[in-house]
Amino acid sequence: MTTKREDGAGGKLRIGSVCVFCGSHEGRDPAYRKAAARLGREAARRRVTVVYGGGSIGLMGVVARAALEEGGHVVGIIPELLDRLEVGLKEVSEFVLVPDMHSRKAEMFRRADAFVVLPGGLGTLDEFVEITTWAQLGLHSKPILLVNLADFFAPLVAYLRHASAEGFIAPRHLELFTVVPDVDALWAALAADGA
Repeated sequence: MTTKREDGAGGKLRIGSVCVFCGSHEGRDPAYRKAAARLGREAARRRVTVVYGGGSIGLMGVVARAALEEGGHVVGIIPELLDRLEVGLKEVSEFVLVPDMHSRKAEMFRRADAFVVLPGGLGTLDEFVEITTWAQLGLHSKPILLVNLADFFAPLVAYLRHASAEGFIAPRHLELFTVVPDVDALWAALAADGA
C-alpha cells in the first residue's frame, strides 16, 4: 500500500500516490488525451504511484501507459466484469482484480493519498461524487482535484453551486474539492498538500 512518505527535505510528508478517475473513452477534444498522457508521465517523474481503474482503453489506458513508459509505478484495480468488457491492462505494475464496483472504489480509496478527476462519463462522475461524499461525511480529508480542461467540468461546478444556493449542499462542502485548469496547475495544487 502506498502511503505518504518523507521526501528527504526536512521530513515533510509528500503524496506518494494519486488515484485518477477518468473516462474509458478518449473524448472528442485531443486536449483530453494530451493531458492524460502528461499526467501519467509527470506522476512517474515525481515518483508518485498512479492508482486507476485498470482498463486498457480510453483516458484510463492513456494515463497508465504514459506512466509506465516513464518507468512509473501503476496500480490497476478492475472488477471482473469490466476486465472482460474493457480488456484490463495487464502490463501495469500491480493488476488487482476485484469482484465488483464497490470493491474497486474501496481499494482505490485505500491506496490513494489524493484523487484527480479528468474528463469522463457516468463512471467518472460516480467516482467523483462518491469520494466527495465520503469527505463530506468526514471519512477522509484527502485532496480531490477536478482538472477542468477546456471547461469540461464547468456545468458540473455550476450545478453544485446551484444546489448549494438552493440549500441542498452546505457552502463549506464546495471546498471539499479544488478545480484546476490543467495538469500543471494540478501539480502546483498538490504541492500544497505535499506532492
